[in-house]
Amino acid sequence: MPMGYVATTAIFAWCTFFAVVAPRRPRPLASMSFWFGLGLNEVPFVGLYVLVGSTVLAAAQGDLRSPGAKATAAVAAVTAAGLVVSAWRGVRTDQAVGRALRQGLGADWRDHVNVSLRRHRPWARILLLPALMWRHDVERIPNIRYGPAGRRNLLDVYRHRDAPRGGPVLIYFHGGHFTGGAKNREARPLLYRLASQGWVCVSANYRLRPETTFPGHQIDAKKVIAWAREHAAAHGADPSKLFVAGSSAGSNLAGLCAFTQNAPEFQPGFESADTSVTGAICLYGYYGHYFGDSPDDAPSPNQPQGYLRPGAPPMFVVHGTKDALATVEAARNFAGRLRQVSDDIVVYAELPGAQHAFDLFHSPRSEAVVDGVEAFAARVLAAPRTRR
Repeated sequence: MPMGYVATTAIFAWCTFFAVVAPRRPRPLASMSFWFGLGLNEVPFVGLYVLVGSTVLAAAQGDLRSPGAKATAAVAAVTAAGLVVSAWRGVRTDQAVGRALRQGLGADWRDHVNVSLRRHRPWARILLLPALMWRHDVERIPNIRYGPAGRRNLLDVYRHRDAPRGGPVLIYFHGGHFTGGAKNREARPLLYRLASQGWVCVSANYRLRPETTFPGHQIDAKKVIAWAREHAAAHGADPSKLFVAGSSAGSNLAGLCAFTQNAPEFQPGFESADTSVTGAICLYGYYGHYFGDSPDDAPSPNQPQGYLRPGAPPMFVVHGTKDALATVEAARNFAGRLRQVSDDIVVYAELPGAQHAFDLFHSPRSEAVVDGVEAFAARVLAAPRTRR
């Protein structure tokens, strides 16, 4: 028996099951779907390369003659078929995002956009170097202090190397259950893409539990906005065009920033700072209680739902149908309630087969979402207060 081939196939078959089937209940299986399935769900091409390569190598060495080896090859073929399904779901994401944009922005939204949008995805990077984030035309200025809380109050600035002038600002908050995470992990395809187009992007740490709890995280988020209002122009941006974005727990922060603009209770000591935003992007967010808290019928103070109001800025909400950590049903409900209340743009994109943290790599899915964010922002900036 070619034990190396057997072990490789078993590992990839296990991970492919959690990528494609991705059970969301019970909770232990949901956690396994995330931890074992995320990588291959976003970069199934890598799994295909390994499976095909190991099968060809085993055949070339004459290791596929035994019944056990042939059974392993059959498992590899089924696993490869599963990875093709995962890849197909990812490639189809552009259709889901396109439908969401048409529904949220109007069928003629492209007629109102003043900037050119990307027509082709970076397939070479997606297929060959999905984890490579660096771009030669973007510089990252790391670890700028915006508050007194040590490394938890540091931010990074991404901008074009040719010193942009008057570009929009994107402030991004990382995920991590409010207990972990860092500013240089998720959403880097989005940050580098927008920076390459003349945006100034800010990715910030914030205080975590147990060092602080609500509203400490939110106060830090507001401090980042205040910092950007004061300093973004020095980096080549126009701070009057400021979007907030976040993933998972960071999506919770971004949503609350959108609904509590200039709210003094979240700005102790800097109440006069302008923390208004032009729009918000919420990626695979958890919009209710902290994970592990008991459910409650009444909105908690840390829920964006508790702050829904007609004056909310344009919102772009993105969620995956296979998200095992933050349910798509909750995101769907949040977007529906937001549409009922808001008198501005609401775009909700539901991504087929997408798992939590789909923005870690350059993948067909993450790049389709990047294109959607860029289109959404371009439409908002073309007519900042156009009502639905």
